[in-house]
Amino acid sequence: MRKRARHARAVVAPDDGQELAIQTHGLTKAYGELVAVDNLNLSIRAGEIFGLLGPNGAGKTTTILMLLGLSEPTRGRAEVVGFDPTRQPLEVKRRVGYLPDDVGFYAELTGRQNMRYTAALNGIERRAANEKIGQLLEQVGLADAADRRVEQYSRGMRQRLGMADALVKDPAVMILDEPTASIDPAGVTDVLALIRALARDNGVTVLLSSHLLHQVHQVCDRVAIFNAGRILAQGQMAQLAEELAGDQLELEVGLDGPADQVEAALRSVRGVVEVHRDVRDPSLWHVTGPQAIRDHLAVDLAARGMSVRHLRRVGDELDEIYLRYFSRDEGDRGHAA
Repeated sequence: MRKRARHARAVVAPDDGQELAIQTHGLTKAYGELVAVDNLNLSIRAGEIFGLLGPNGAGKTTTILMLLGLSEPTRGRAEVVGFDPTRQPLEVKRRVGYLPDDVGFYAELTGRQNMRYTAALNGIERRAANEKIGQLLEQVGLADAADRRVEQYSRGMRQRLGMADALVKDPAVMILDEPTASIDPAGVTDVLALIRALARDNGVTVLLSSHLLHQVHQVCDRVAIFNAGRILAQGQMAQLAEELAGDQLELEVGLDGPADQVEAALRSVRGVVEVHRDVRDPSLWHVTGPQAIRDHLAVDLAARGMSVRHLRRVGDELDEIYLRYFSRDEGDRGHAA
């Protein structure tokens, strides 16, 4: 069972009955003629890990600053655990932990001393703070390094310390801006595992901003695809793939046997309209047809004496989904111009 984060306030529930931790309505930020965030409508459920995915310069950090009450929107509004960041920034700050892409600490102080300073700023009594800090340092794997100066920490260690530091005040929401930037692959694996554990064990809603598709796919329950200040789509990966697919479905199929026999068998499957061999892996074939073919393709092939060893819907991977949405958006804006 998840431990419920403290200081949360009830917010409007979405249609599925789940409580929302963050929502925005037409949120917009313009700098003169430049629209950095354009009519953003976002819904993030309490307790989920939500990925804000887009290239550098897409408007992700600008969005985060508005959610934290550090930048005022040009128009529209946001609610974070039931509070308006523009009108109630202090209430939001009490309930939100924030890890920027380049977290800053006092380098000459130890990790523990930095966290004590944060606890004091948040009005946490020293004895309670010391106990909490010890628990968090253990949780993020820094117990052995807690009394070393931060200037001796690696980038990955600083990110883990940043997450522990942000959790000192028991936030309802954690906002992480590019938390794995400039970290080596082993460190990335540790940080992603830590994010999952923190969400599960601390009952915290996590908003994760990143341009690294594979990492977002590993850790997030849902994502929003962000480009040029606008949300192109949001939801679970399977839902986004379904939306892109429309009436037609493309399957990647792995079959053994002579190419002419395999191709003939695939073309004989009910509903199949197109078959072609994968240019990178000749043992894989791409089959296109209506959505219904995935329900009977393997059975039809088995009836012809062919065993399917691999079957995947093309477009389910986040990088495929993102690139297709991104390409469609670029085309739409090109036509509008």
